[in-house]
Parts: sequence; C-alpha cells; structure tokens
Amino acid sequence: MTTNGTFAVADRSALSGASAPAGTERIDWVDYAKGICIIMVVMMHSVLGVELAAGQTGYMHVLVAFAKPFRMPDFFLISGLFLARVIDRDWRTYLDRKVVHFVYFYALWVTIQFGFKAPGLAQEHGWAWVGALYLESYIEPFGTLWFIYMLPVFFVLTKALRRVPPLLIWSIAALLEMAHVSTGWTMPDEFAARFVYFYSGYLFATQVFALSDRARAKPILALAGLAIWALVNAALVYDGCSEWPVISLALGFAGAVAIIVMGTLLAKMQWLSFLRFCGEHSIVIYLAFFLPMATARTLLLKFAPFDIGTISLIVTLTGVIGALVIWRLALALRANFLFDRPEAFWIAPKKKRATLQAAE
Repeated sequence: MTTNGTFAVADRSALSGASAPAGTERIDWVDYAKGICIIMVVMMHSVLGVELAAGQTGYMHVLVAFAKPFRMPDFFLISGLFLARVIDRDWRTYLDRKVVHFVYFYALWVTIQFGFKAPGLAQEHGWAWVGALYLESYIEPFGTLWFIYMLPVFFVLTKALRRVPPLLIWSIAALLEMAHVSTGWTMPDEFAARFVYFYSGYLFATQVFALSDRARAKPILALAGLAIWALVNAALVYDGCSEWPVISLALGFAGAVAIIVMGTLLAKMQWLSFLRFCGEHSIVIYLAFFLPMATARTLLLKFAPFDIGTISLIVTLTGVIGALVIWRLALALRANFLFDRPEAFWIAPKKKRATLQAAE
C-alpha cells in the first residue's frame, strides 16, 4: 500500500512467507540476525561492566567498540520489520500486543532486578532512596530494560502517524538521530537516536526482504560486501569519527544491512544454529541475562586467574546461556509467568500460539 503517494510502505502480503521454512511462520534469517543482535547486547553490558569493575580494558573491548554503530540500530530496525502486518488492527488489539505485552514484562522484570539490587543499594543510600528509585524507574528506564520500555512508544507513535507522509516522518527522525540529543534522560535521548531505524524497518520492510533474497542468491558478492563494510566500519570507529553526524546514521544503516546479510548467509548454510535459537528466544535472553552476568562478573573478578578480556568473554557466554537456563527452569517449575504473559494481563482475545516474530 502507499501513504500519500510518497513512500511504498511494506505490503503485508509480501512479508507473509519470504524466506520462511515450510510449515512455520518464523523466518530463518530474521532469527539469525536477532541472535547476533542479542548476543552483541549481552556482550556490551558484560564487557563494559567487567572493565568498569576492574578499572582496565581487555581485548573484548575492541569488538564492543566495533559493534557500537550498529548494535542497537539493527535491533530496532528488525523490530519494525513486521509492523505492516498488524498496524491496521483495531486499537484495543494493537495496544494489547504492542504496549501491554511489553509493559507487563518491564514491570515484572524491573521488580525482579530491584529485588536483587535493593539490599546493596539500601546499605549505601537507605530504603527510602531505593523506593524512590523504583518509582522513578517507570519514568526513567532502569538498567538493561530500556529497550522494551522504548518499543511501545515506537509502536504507538508509528500507528498514530500512519496517515502522515512517511517522507516527512523519516526525515525528522533522521535529523533527530544526527542531532545526537543528550539530555541525560534515557527516553528523549534514545528516542532521538533510534526511532529512525525502527521506522525504517516498518517503511522499507519489502526492500529489506528483497535484500535478503539477493544475498541468498549471490553469496560470494554478499561476502565481498561484508568484507568492505567491516573494513570501513572499523576504520571509522577506530579513527574516532563514527559518531559524527551523517556518518553515525550511515554506519547504523550499513551495519543493519550487514547483520541482515550475515543472518541470511548463515541461514542459507544452516551454520551456527545456536545463533538462530538465541534469536528465537531473544526476549528471554534480554530479560534474564542480567542475573547470571552479574554473578559471573563478581565471581570471576574475585577468583579467576584470567585476563580481563577472557573474563569478559566468559561473562558474556554465561549471561546468554544462563538466561536460557533460567527460562528452562521457569518452565520446569511452572513459573511460566516470567516469560509468558498470563491471560489475566491480556486486554484483547489471546492470539494463537504460533506467533509472529514481531510479537517478541
């Protein structure tokens, strides 16, 4: 369909089966791409946390710096890919899937995180301060959970503005990204930095799937493109100009394209299936990785005879695998509410179990 004749917004029918394995609504390269993204997110928090606690950097810092221009842009772009399928739903259903869904998990897991951190914070600042900080976390996103705090804002805004010329919205969003807004508050800063990628995922979904199809059809050319991108991205990052206006926007989109191509090639070869599994369960990892990550960081820094880079690598792996272990334990103990929203918190009829990737 088109909106005001300016851009061709992704056609829902064009997204219904692109590159999807038979008998499933999941799309293989999307799961691979999401798997790469979620591991990069865990890596960033793990590496920077270890380095901050140790007061020194290790070899993993190089990889974290390399991924900084595209780590979150790609995650947000992929989050917008399937929006065209659902954006015309009635508001009640839409809010249930795209707002209540994330609000439930944010409220639950910010409470869980506070449960672990509150005693230490109270010793340092007092319980009144901890209580105020908890209440503030519903205004200023807490810790690692800011991503799922932002998504409902993007979903609602995109639906509310769907009659506005897309070129106008995209241009304003791009200008906001290049402005490098820095108020000290997560919401305005991350909104300005990320909305252009989410909206681009929605707006250019058809082109993204076409890109994936081309990469699958011409893998040698795709590999050559990845090599060129890696060299350019690394040069700009280590030259210190990757965060300049225009360059930051270009590197965000270039990196998102690169991750999409990587995911496509891995799906084509069916390599590193663990990445696909992580992508299928990215919400699980995102919600739960903080606990095994923090535990591993504390123990390894205190007892392990490893260098900072190796400790950072082990903490990253522990965060990812530990989150999946927590998920399996929750299922075994019938604590499904930790990762599966109970029916009491649905405000619209519950969808079928065979969910779309966009719902995560």
